[in-house]
Order: sequence, then C-alpha cells, then structure tokens
Amino acid sequence: MKWTAAAVMLSLACASAVVAAAGPDPIVATRQSSMKEMAAAAKTIAGMFDGKLAYDAVAFKAAAGTLRARTGPALIAEFPSATLGPPSGARLEIDQARSEFEALARHIGTLASTLAAKAERAPASITDDMRMGSGPAMGGGSLLGKRPAAAEADPSKAPAEHLLHLILQDCSSCHSKFRQKVL
Repeated sequence: MKWTAAAVMLSLACASAVVAAAGPDPIVATRQSSMKEMAAAAKTIAGMFDGKLAYDAVAFKAAAGTLRARTGPALIAEFPSATLGPPSGARLEIDQARSEFEALARHIGTLASTLAAKAERAPASITDDMRMGSGPAMGGGSLLGKRPAAAEADPSKAPAEHLLHLILQDCSSCHSKFRQKVL
C-alpha cells in the first residue's frame, strides 16, 4: 500500500487527536494527583494547628500518613526523565540536578516519616509539646550565627507543628527550583 503525503498527514493528525483526547501522560496525571493529595494533607494539618479546623487525632494521623506515603522514594519515582518538561510543570532541570532533587525528596520523606510516627501516638487534643513554641528553630540558629549542618538536626526532637513547617519549606524550595507554571 502506498501512502500519499495527505494520507500520512491525516493519519498523524488523527493519532495526535487520539493522544490528546486520552489526556496527559499517566505518570504525570498520577504525579499531579499525588501533589494534590499532599497539599490537602498539609492543609488539613496546618488547619488543625492554626485552629481553622477542629483537631482530630484520626484525621491528623491519616494526613501525616499521606505525606509519608507520597514523599521520599515514592516522590522520586514520580519524576522519570521522560515526563519532565512541557506539557508537565516539572522542569527539565530535575535531570540536570537529579542528586539535589532526590536528596530534597528524601529529606521531605524523612520529615514526613517522623511526623507520621508522632501522629501514630497523637493524643486526643493538641498538646504543648506538639507545638513549635518560642525556642530556637530546629536546624535554624540565629540570623548572625552558624546554621547547624543537616546531619546535626534530629527531626524526632522537633514538635509536630515544626515538622510540618519544615516539610512545607522543603516543598517550596523544590517548587521554586524544579517547577514551572504551565499555561
């Protein structure tokens, strides 16, 4: 069978329409769903600490479990090279800085696992030891002093509220470097 240029163009146009109708790459769709689940979980926990939501130990545990399940190795697995760049919001720079990206994903995973472990033992109401308090920030230090190395910080010593803030800080760092707005 001999194909004419018009027949080839029509065939490619039909194939493109089928791919477009099928929606985004399944890995990208799963990644976007995962990100939405993490955002909802973080919002739930933050709402409880902010007093915008009633504290619920079961909901706190579930939200922390979602963060644990979606970070670390699971997060890394959601960013294979073939799914980076347009039309995804994941920048191609992830591959150029893969070790940095993976270290950040693992750090978020460590924080989320620690938060989830604390949530497993969550009391019936928010206690003072779950709150950040007014002491120096874990891993922080003064503005004029030296920041402790990451290895010096022990997340298990941080209150749950502070762990959430550290997770959100890491999310913001990752998004600022590795995420682009998709129009």
